[in-house]
Amino acid sequence: MRFLDREAEMRRLVNLGAQEAGGLGLIWGRRRVGKTRLLLEWVQRSGGLYTVADQSAEAVQRRYFAEAISSVIEGFAQAEYPDWRSLLGALARQARQSGWRGPLVIDELPYLVAASPALPSVLQGFVDHEARQAGLCLALAGSSQHMMQGFQLDRSSPLFGRATEALSLLPLPAGFVGEALDLTGPVQAVRAWAMWGGIPRYWELAAPLGSDAFAAVDTLVLDPGGPLHLEPDRLLVEELPPATALRPLLDAVGSGSHRLSEIAARIGGSATSLARPLLRLQELGLLAREQPFGDPERGGKRSLYRIGDPFARMWFRVVAPHRAALAAGGPATRTALWQRHSGRLVAEAWEDLSRACVPRLPETVLGAAGPWGPARRYWKGNGPEWDVVAASVDGKALLLGEVKWSEQPFSEAGLDEAGRGLLAKGLPRESWAEGKRLVHVVFVPLLRRVHRHTTGHRAVQIVTGTEVLAALR
Repeated sequence: MRFLDREAEMRRLVNLGAQEAGGLGLIWGRRRVGKTRLLLEWVQRSGGLYTVADQSAEAVQRRYFAEAISSVIEGFAQAEYPDWRSLLGALARQARQSGWRGPLVIDELPYLVAASPALPSVLQGFVDHEARQAGLCLALAGSSQHMMQGFQLDRSSPLFGRATEALSLLPLPAGFVGEALDLTGPVQAVRAWAMWGGIPRYWELAAPLGSDAFAAVDTLVLDPGGPLHLEPDRLLVEELPPATALRPLLDAVGSGSHRLSEIAARIGGSATSLARPLLRLQELGLLAREQPFGDPERGGKRSLYRIGDPFARMWFRVVAPHRAALAAGGPATRTALWQRHSGRLVAEAWEDLSRACVPRLPETVLGAAGPWGPARRYWKGNGPEWDVVAASVDGKALLLGEVKWSEQPFSEAGLDEAGRGLLAKGLPRESWAEGKRLVHVVFVPLLRRVHRHTTGHRAVQIVTGTEVLAALR
């Protein structure tokens, strides 16, 4: 699959490599998110060197590293290096003599640290002195988000405060999934997003299977022999330290427990003990904490937890609770399970995308009331719920939205019905909703005819799947 997007990330890496005094970059992100591809593209464009660690013994790791350095500094591997300090010191001296300034990328750094716990302290001295004197650019990367974030954020870490660039690599935006998989319209793109999310490796595996969504998910995920059948377990195991103890929380949320008390009851634990495990799952990008629009970020009384990653949501909904059936059954079993769950999964993904696009919608779509801040759902007690609520950046306007999903184009009658239902809800009974200019919006994937408004005593604007995906690029 060709290299997509990552323009902002590439600019930041190029700027890091251009600093005359060198610099340290920390790059992290979940497995399969495209770190290696991004780093390879960077070093190929800049004349740098990419190296990757493994789980070998410390002495073997140093030998492999020295052999990799030999591709840019001739004869570097001919010497024996008894420890990392001597190796890195020799690297800085010879790089300075040859005029090579990197960037030097060390990927999967946590494997090196696991074998040599003192390495972060050695790297601190190297970054502060030898690398700076040589003007050498060093980039440290890893898939263990817990460890890599600790290097950047933990004050007790030797590397704390040393990085001139810290880059958390996120999944690719939804607007690129159609291009990656050669899909023809927004319905196919949203359906693919509901299965694979923004993980490039999943796109790469799905691409040869064509536009048949079920064929791809059946071959790669539902079939017990598929390469992604055990993917979430693998992600948790490969974290450092392993996050396998968090699996019951994901099972609980995936099976429908969304409140803190419900999750605690499902796993047989106390709610007060779940704060840190839930936070770690959020840091891993697997769990999302959802609050009603208008609630403060730190407020938690009405918070809900849900699987945040589309692929993980699909896996914990379809695969995790039906492992025995998938193992014992055949294609008919897999087809039946997918038909039972796929509609809701796609509708949830479409709702997520409709909210995500709001701050990025151009003025031509919703008029001059924006730009808009982040959108959330709103609910309170037994009152009406709104799928999308956002405030304009200037605080003068309020967007109230309804999200509708169908694989068939919406007719004008269907749009009228959705618009009347949205208007009939009135206004949230909150102080933040008073005195605002109201913008009512219905989000639909497809229209039979291109028009901007439904009928009614007030205009209700329409945002289509094409517009949503174009904003999310």
